[in-house]
Amino acid sequence: MRVMIAEDERLAREELIFLLSQEQDVELLPWASNGTELLELASRHRPQVVFVDIQMPGPDGMETAEKLLQSEHPPYIVFATAFEQYAIDAFRLEAVDYLLKPYDQERLGRTLQRIRHKLSSTAIPRTGESRARPAAPLRADAAGVKPKLLIDNGSRIIVVDPAEIAFASKEEKWTRIHMMDGQVYAARLTLQELEEQLGSPGFFRTHRSHLVNMECIDELEPWFNGAYNLILGDAKQSRVPLSRVASKELIRRLQGT
Repeated sequence: MRVMIAEDERLAREELIFLLSQEQDVELLPWASNGTELLELASRHRPQVVFVDIQMPGPDGMETAEKLLQSEHPPYIVFATAFEQYAIDAFRLEAVDYLLKPYDQERLGRTLQRIRHKLSSTAIPRTGESRARPAAPLRADAAGVKPKLLIDNGSRIIVVDPAEIAFASKEEKWTRIHMMDGQVYAARLTLQELEEQLGSPGFFRTHRSHLVNMECIDELEPWFNGAYNLILGDAKQSRVPLSRVASKELIRRLQGT
């Protein structure tokens, strides 16, 4: 794997270079000491993986990673920091992992294994290919009619099939309902109100700001401090946070116990 490091602290950079140099399948590319250098070097060398320090001069690690992910050949991002509070922001950018300094060789090894799996996997493509599949239908009423969800977005009312909902997320004053085909609808209701309207045990609150259709879950990916990322089978292969508190209950339900 072709790896680039962006780190302005010399000792932290040298430590990470040393640890990565012990891996036979890692090709270390020129390193960067700030966000501007990283963007220039990444454009020239096209790394597959970038280890990014969050607090760097110029554009910080978050800003720089966001730009990298919008490029023609987006690399996998691993954030490195001495602080825990950026984990949620890292999740939003779909980082592969979030490493705390000082680095732990065993923890870094698990990160590299996760990246190797992603690089070699053909089941979950990095970009482009869609794997959308229909969710299991919800129970019909006595007349055989499937219940529909009416979404009021303030200007019109949209009718959707609840079975085609992948997940819903709370963003400021709106709840965004993400469909299996990639469509997103904004609704003026709370997640709690949506959960009550759906009235189905097939939807699970994975996080205070996310509600997921369990039929859409393809993978549980270990994330940070006992939490997980859920990889969904919708058209966008969405990633949804699963809190440490909610993880045991979700696993129990998925196993049918």
